Amino acid sequence: MTRYKVTLEYDGTNLIGWQENRQGPSVQSLMMDAIEKFCGTRPDVVGAGRTDAGVHAVAMAAHFDLERDFDAQTVMRALNFYLINSPVSVLSCERVSDDFHARFSCVMRHYKYVVLNRGAQPVLYKNRVWWVPQKLDIDKMRAAAEKLVGQHDFTSFRASECQAKSPIKTLDSCRIEQNADEIIFEFSARSFLHHQVRNMVGTLVEIGRGHDLDIDEIFAAKNRSAAGATAPSDGLYFIRADYATGD
Repeated sequence: MTRYKVTLEYDGTNLIGWQENRQGPSVQSLMMDAIEKFCGTRPDVVGAGRTDAGVHAVAMAAHFDLERDFDAQTVMRALNFYLINSPVSVLSCERVSDDFHARFSCVMRHYKYVVLNRGAQPVLYKNRVWWVPQKLDIDKMRAAAEKLVGQHDFTSFRASECQAKSPIKTLDSCRIEQNADEIIFEFSARSFLHHQVRNMVGTLVEIGRGHDLDIDEIFAAKNRSAAGATAPSDGLYFIRADYATGD
């Protein structure tokens, strides 16, 4: 048995998310289909994160085990051949030790969220940004974002269906950059709650619109209704997963 680590790029627009189920195509199911066509087996494909429907990935790490020992480049070329008409692409592939785990070995996850802040609707970037036509106050959003960094009880930013055992999370960084009409939110943490990033972005955008929301009061409330609306999935990207040296 040989374990392989792959890096995936995908457009989540028409996918139901990472996890395989019967409701439609997922990243996991497309990968499993490609592996089965390549070598006749259908191993579990484990990702560093379980992105939701409509969420994209620049470099999602994943692993799977194959009974036969193939050259890593052969695996990558074969999977890309069978994924050619899908929204998933394998950017890299390597053999790793049996104790490597794409999810549990991950020490840091990085996401970005893109808001298109202009009066005209997106055409070229449709389904890849959140279009917010109202002018946003980036200074107010940056000031609020600073309060999100650190260890907090993120209950107010957690989806009701979140299955995490604890709402306590440590957000290592939260940056907001502006590039012409694009406002880019960047978040880094070891792990996130379900919808945490989208709920933080939704709250920051409401603050940028001038709504009277206070991050400290939102944390203290420990109630989802205290924070802003959930940002749409279109603008969210999984950027990369970091692993300790040797993984």
